[in-house]
Parts: sequence; C-alpha cells; structure tokens
Amino acid sequence: MRTLAIGDIHGGLKGLIQLLKRANVTADDTLIFVGDYVDGWSESAQVIEYLIELSKVNECIFIKGNHDIWCEQWLAEGLENDVWYLHGGKETIESYEDFTNEQKRVHLDFFEAMPLYHIDDNKRLFVHAGFTSMHGVEREFDIRGFYFDRTLWEMALTMDKRIEKNSKLYPNRLKHYDEIYIGHTPTINFGRVEPMNAINVWNIDTGAAFTGKLSAIDIETKEVFQSDILKDLYPNEKGRNK
Repeated sequence: MRTLAIGDIHGGLKGLIQLLKRANVTADDTLIFVGDYVDGWSESAQVIEYLIELSKVNECIFIKGNHDIWCEQWLAEGLENDVWYLHGGKETIESYEDFTNEQKRVHLDFFEAMPLYHIDDNKRLFVHAGFTSMHGVEREFDIRGFYFDRTLWEMALTMDKRIEKNSKLYPNRLKHYDEIYIGHTPTINFGRVEPMNAINVWNIDTGAAFTGKLSAIDIETKEVFQSDILKDLYPNEKGRNK
C-alpha cells in the first residue's frame, strides 16, 4: 500500500497513463493529485473522464488548481476567462466538443467536489500552490493563495538550511506540517527535471505543460516516477509553449 503524490497534468492523458503504468499503480495505492488537470495538451476533457473512472478503483484525492477553477467556471456559466483562454483554455474547450451536456454536468460536479487542500494523519499538507498565513491553511485569509501563491516555494528555496524546525527563526507557516506537497511552479524553471525538495516543501510540478515530464512521488520512500516528455507524446502540439 503506497501513497503517491502526482503533479500537474495539464491535459496530457498519454503522460498520465504512461506514468501510472511505470509506477505499477494497483488498486491498493492511494493517489493524491495536486491540481491543474486541464489546459495545455489536447485531452483535458479526456483526463477528467479518466480520473473519474480511476477514482472508482483507487482511493483518490483531487486538489483543485487555478486552471481547474477556470474550467469549472466555464462548465458552470460558459465564462471564458481571457487569461484562461490564452493559457490552455482554448484547447480545453476544444477537447469538450464531443461531450454531451450530461457528461459536462458530471465533470462540473467533479470539479465542484475538489478540496483546496488536504492534510493527512501525519500532518502532511497537499495544496496546489501555497498559502500565506503564519497560522496555517485553516486560517488563510484569501483562499486564492491556495491556487496562486508562489511565496511559500520562494521562501523554502531561499531558507538557510541550517535553521532547525524548533528554532525561533524557522517560519511559523512551515511549522504546522511535517511535509508540504505543491505543484503550480514548474521545477524546469529552476533547471530541474525531477521533483524538488526545499526545507519541508516538495514541488512535484515538473513542467508537463511545457517541456517537462509528468511526475509522481512515493511520499514515504521518496521514489520518483516519470512519464516521457509530454511534447514528445504530443509531437504535433505546442501545449502551453506558445
């Protein structure tokens, strides 16, 4: 029995299927996804359909990302956020061309049920982007931080590794959790093609939307599994590399 945390998929169904196969995922595994299932490659609607079916076999937790919120708004109200449309929304809309209104309704229910964060029994936090409150996620003032904040990761990257967790210098917002797993900020921005660890924060978005791979990590052993580079799986597409 394993728990795998899985990074941002961005419409790359081929990468997701390949990743789960390479990780030898069975029905005994718990899968925690950190968000951004849509926008980028051409199979966003198909990713959601696949995840709905996967959740009938595996215990799955689906954290909501910023792209998922935009897609949810479109499914609910037909709202085409201009920023969303230019950053993968167009491809997501196109992926829904053959889906019925009933199927779209099921997908909307799926998005609406997604939590903005998850805390397990071992004080491990899973959130799409980050949070800013020194008191932890339960007292976050602006919930948009859960899917837009980058300061958590920036702080973790720049912290002096000699600062111990029980020190007065250790940031209060990190003290609440044994580990924190995030996506949202691709590790390829820092020249890294695998998940990155800084202090107690693990960034598992390895840039599948762009020129990277889709990644999963065993949260106990820290074993990493990866797909091929997504642009190689979709050679005739640009993803979000526009």
